[in-house]
Parts: sequence; structure tokens; C-alpha cells
Amino acid sequence: MRLGIDIGSLTVKVVLLGDEEKLIASRYVPSQGTPLRTVLAILEELAARFSETRVASVGVSGSGGRFLGQLLSAPYVNELIAQSRAVARFYPQVRTVIELGGQDSKLLVLEENNGQLILADFALNTQCAAGTGSFLEQQAGRMGLTIEEFSAIAVQAEDPPYIAGRCAVFAKSDIIHLQQVGTPRAEIIGGLCMALARNFTSDVARGKPFHPPIMFQGGVSKNQGMIRAFEQVLNLEPGELIIPEHQVLMPAIGTAIIAAERDQPPGKRAPILWTDLCSKVRIALEQADRERPGGYRPLVTLTAAGDGVLIQPRDAGKTRAYLGIDVGSISTKAVLIDGEGRPLSKVYLRTQDDPLGATQRALVSLQAQMNGRLDIRGVAVTGSGRALVGSYVGADLIKNEITAQARAAVATAPEVDTIFEIGGQDAKFIRLEDGIVVDFALNKACAAGTGSFLEEQAMRLGVSIEELIQLALSAPQPV
Repeated sequence: MRLGIDIGSLTVKVVLLGDEEKLIASRYVPSQGTPLRTVLAILEELAARFSETRVASVGVSGSGGRFLGQLLSAPYVNELIAQSRAVARFYPQVRTVIELGGQDSKLLVLEENNGQLILADFALNTQCAAGTGSFLEQQAGRMGLTIEEFSAIAVQAEDPPYIAGRCAVFAKSDIIHLQQVGTPRAEIIGGLCMALARNFTSDVARGKPFHPPIMFQGGVSKNQGMIRAFEQVLNLEPGELIIPEHQVLMPAIGTAIIAAERDQPPGKRAPILWTDLCSKVRIALEQADRERPGGYRPLVTLTAAGDGVLIQPRDAGKTRAYLGIDVGSISTKAVLIDGEGRPLSKVYLRTQDDPLGATQRALVSLQAQMNGRLDIRGVAVTGSGRALVGSYVGADLIKNEITAQARAAVATAPEVDTIFEIGGQDAKFIRLEDGIVVDFALNKACAAGTGSFLEEQAMRLGVSIEELIQLALSAPQPV
């Protein structure tokens, strides 16, 4: 049997091939930031299942494959060559390959040379991950959808709006704007798929040809909306876009084939024991745990600030209150205060691409907290969704976030002169003099360093944002 392992940026793919490259077993597992541990778990599972057999050859590929190849004394195979080899073996009619993975995008141009299909040209995405699977998963998560639900909804779009596809941040901004003006979810998702397809043809391919038949592979090829988007953007006829049977395993399959070809004549190398493979990875993990490098100085112990005490109404009658609503791109916040500015009740929940629905849920929650004993004397709205929600609730005031942030800060701490605010999508710096805003700055393009970025990393690691916080605080010495 021939073993092929591909370690990608987000997932680990492992295949076991038998005679004539027949697929005997395969695994496709998210690595969640621990690729070696993921590989070990898969190898141990395969070892238990195929304990009576030995491995004739092993090959490793992928962005995280070189180190594993050294551990296993296995050849490292360039993933472009591996993919080309798998396509040539099982789909020799294909001339162009589109591959969209978790963090990477690739275009492979194939041509026939002396009866063999070879890689003639290729293109890769830059360091930016806009237009890859991780971005689609992030948007699905923001909408409260699984990636499968996201895919099913995408094909329902009838007139997708234009969404910027060159930058993930600009795309998010377009999506948030469309959500705030009430664009149907299916149309937004369809527009996002079209944007990613356009981005691939312009920013990744950069003028390189798309000769049909075209193969679409990688995790994103499971998305029906992306399949339709590529068919439309590339003006393809039915049957010209091929989705392979093992669409996420092609690099691992090609790696196993090439490793077997290098082991010629068959049996040139001694068969490999499963226990040896597992042992080498296990020892490397144990050594890494012992030799974890230090980085920053140890963290000091922090004491969490209190969440504030809500003032309870003194009588059983209706309470006069003033309502403030902040409709952000990621979350919606609402608070009730009394005539002296003291908080009576509050709610913080996800916007989930539905600002009006989030506002309704917030109001219901506030009313329940106050047992319906409310006499709302005034309403003010801020946030990116302030125009839509302000009109919906009949707000007395609609203010931008800078003004609202500054006013609240001065009311809370009159001596304050600097405000840092990091939200789900935005980061702000505000400078005050005598309670008046004299300067401010916003993040303009990149959302790295905001709440959504942290949530995306938590998702990649397979933990909740709350768990990520606790893990960060428990780190004795960050690296």
C-alpha cells in the first residue's frame, strides 16, 4: 500500500492507495492549529485498521509537509506537481485546474507533451486569503450558517449584487452595507460567490488562459454557489467544469502516486511498519513540548473589571427610561438608562446579518428584563446600521459612533482624554480635550487586529472565542 499525506494550511489529507492506485482509505480532517497531532491521530487510526499490512512507500506534500517528510524519511512532493500527477492519472482530458483551499488559491495550466500531461504554467494567490475557503467560512459563521447551508442558499440567488472581491475587508464592508439596507440573504451570498470567482480570474490567473475542460477542486469546490459562479464568469458550457470524485484529496493522491513511482523497482525500500510511522511523529511532538521556545516575558496576573451594577427601579409603576441602540457589523447592543444616566438594563447580542431582527430581539429582551414596566422617553441610535434601525424605531437622534463613544466616555469618566475601541470589524482611536473630540482615527482597510480576526483564529483552532480568551490568559509565556 502507498501512503500520501498532504498538510494544508487548515486541513490534513491522508490517502492509502492499493494496486492500480485504487483508493483504499482516506481522511480529510481540520488540523485546528495542530497539524502534527492531527497526522498522528490519523496514522494511529489507520494503523489499528490495517495492522496486518505494511506500507510500501510514503510521500508528503503541502505547506506544512516538509518537516513531516524529514521526520518520516519520506520524499517531499511539491503540491503543484502532486495535483498535476493526480489529474493526469484520472482525468487526462483536463487542461486547466482551479484549486481553492482554506488559505490558498491555485491555477494549473496543463498541456500534453510526448503523450504525457504535464504542468505547463501555474499561478498562486498572494499572502492575502481573500477568495479562499476560510473567507467563505467566516462569512457563513457571521450569518449563523454552516458552510453547507451557505452553499445551498447561494444557488437560490436570482440577481446577485456586486460585491468587491479583491480584498476580504472591502467585501465584508459591501456585505454589511447590503445587510443594513435589507438585501435578501440569498442574493448577498450569491454575490459573494460571484465576487470570489471574478477575483480568481483577475487577481490569481492574471491573464493566464482557461482552456476547457476545467477541473475545480479543493474544499471550496463543494460549494454549489461557487460552481455556478465559475460557470457564469468563465462562460462555460455544460460539462466543461469537472468536479472530481475525490475533490479534496487530489494533492494527497498525487503525492502517493509520485512516492510509489520513486520507489522503483517495487520493493527497492523495505516495507514500513505503521508503528514506526506513529512513533516518529509521537517522539517529535514530545520533543516539541519539552523545547517550546520562549518569547515575550511572562504575563502578569490580571483582575477582570466588573461588569457594572444595574440600577433597579424603586417603585412598582412604570419606569421612565431612555433607550440607546448600537447596531454594529458583528453585534447589536442596547441599553436603558434613567434620567440621571444610570443603567437600568442592557443586552448584547449578535447582529447575524439581520440588523432589524437583532434590534427586535434586543427590545424584547429589555422589555422582559424590566417586566414591561417601561415609559420610553427618548431613543437614540448609532452604529453602522443606524440609518435603517433609526428609521425602524422612530429614533429621536441618530449619531455616528465617534460622537456616541466620546459622549459616553465623558459621562463615565470626565477626565478621560484618550479612547481606544476595538469592535468586531472596526478599530477606533479618539482624542478628547475638555470633553470635546479633537482628533480620531479609524482602521480603513485591514481588519487584522479586530474582534472578527480573533474569532476567525478561534474558529481555525476549533475553540470558542470565550475559550480562546481563557487560553490566552493562561499562557505563562507567549511566543
